[in-house]
Amino acid sequence: MPFSRLGLSPYVLPALQQALSQAGYEQPTPIQQQAVPLIVQGRDLVALAPTGSGKTAAYVLPALQRFVLAPPRKPRVLAQLVLVPTRELALQVADVFVTLGRQLARQPRVVCTVGGVSINPQMMALRGGADVVVATPGRLLDLLAHNALSLKQVQLLVLDEADRLLELGFGDELRQVLAELPTRRQTLLFSASFPPDIESLANAGLREPQRVEIGEQAQPEIEQRAIRIDAVRRTELLLSLLDEPQWRQVLVFVGSRRDSDRLAGQLRTAGVNAQALHGDLSQGRRMRMLQAFKDSELQVLVATDVAARGIDIARLPVVVNYDLPRSPADYLHRIGRTGRAGEKGLAVSFVDAASQAHWRLICKRNAVQVDAAVLAGFEPDEAVATEVRVADDNGGIKGRRPSKKDRLRAAAAAAKPAE
Repeated sequence: MPFSRLGLSPYVLPALQQALSQAGYEQPTPIQQQAVPLIVQGRDLVALAPTGSGKTAAYVLPALQRFVLAPPRKPRVLAQLVLVPTRELALQVADVFVTLGRQLARQPRVVCTVGGVSINPQMMALRGGADVVVATPGRLLDLLAHNALSLKQVQLLVLDEADRLLELGFGDELRQVLAELPTRRQTLLFSASFPPDIESLANAGLREPQRVEIGEQAQPEIEQRAIRIDAVRRTELLLSLLDEPQWRQVLVFVGSRRDSDRLAGQLRTAGVNAQALHGDLSQGRRMRMLQAFKDSELQVLVATDVAARGIDIARLPVVVNYDLPRSPADYLHRIGRTGRAGEKGLAVSFVDAASQAHWRLICKRNAVQVDAAVLAGFEPDEAVATEVRVADDNGGIKGRRPSKKDRLRAAAAAAKPAE
């Protein structure tokens, strides 16, 4: 199905098609095929789609059409709002608006507002008004408190990666934002999963939404491997694998900011061009580092989960779980950084003795069967650790140490009187 059959207006279609072609979009993905016609019709929408499925363009194309077909207003009035969970995703979404709108006769003014940086430049950027604001919830509320913008005339609200918004604790902020918005609006909710809290959010914020869920054909083609390895030899194993031709560009996940700095330093000492990406870095440095990785100036980016959320690297060949994710649900988010836009990808997880039980839980929760293999020369010597029982998807193992939440659960269980 070509983009011309998605219900977009002939008035804007030629300009959008030209921008799509320049950006490398050859034909719409399944989520775009199903979502764009409904959004163009003005319907509220709940769309379930994994990372890498093309969901950003699925709402940006109709949003750009809505902007072009609306009469221009002076001063500019904020009509479209996109809420995302992380700074990196906000920058990515804003970039898609600019990229796909660059051939339009009239282009929207897009302002990206995120936390972690000074609020003053963002307030200055909003002084002339904005057509589209892409924001993280906390910073948006800060701007509202400073009277830097108004949401009273927003016509389109997009909640992107809604499951992650709630996982990161933005539930209260979302409710505050919804209270500031007009009741007559179009609302689009995009999520990789549909747990009960997402259903509650949809019931509260959407009007008779259509539901779209892409089928199996849209699942990324990712080869998943697991390697048994002693914890102390993981860096040595990673360095050995980096010599493989496919490993020209690698995103490595670790469990903490300190671990990301440590591992990146070890790799640089061994002659690998590597950098760490985590929340302690300034926004400017994170942006420069991401751009360097996208431009293949870095071979390895060592990242924590929050920092890497929203990273979209075209044709990223390899993702490595140096530390397993604490939540089994984060496993799919991590490996979804590769195998995007129809490309093949490789996801490799390191499994030491202490994390074998957690690896089995990850496989069970995500309905995958990936047996941990042993590589010649890296046979593990550690004895199998005592299995740790994980109560739910929010618990788990982070390295060898139980989390604070796990320790509290254990203490509560020990204090409970026997029946």
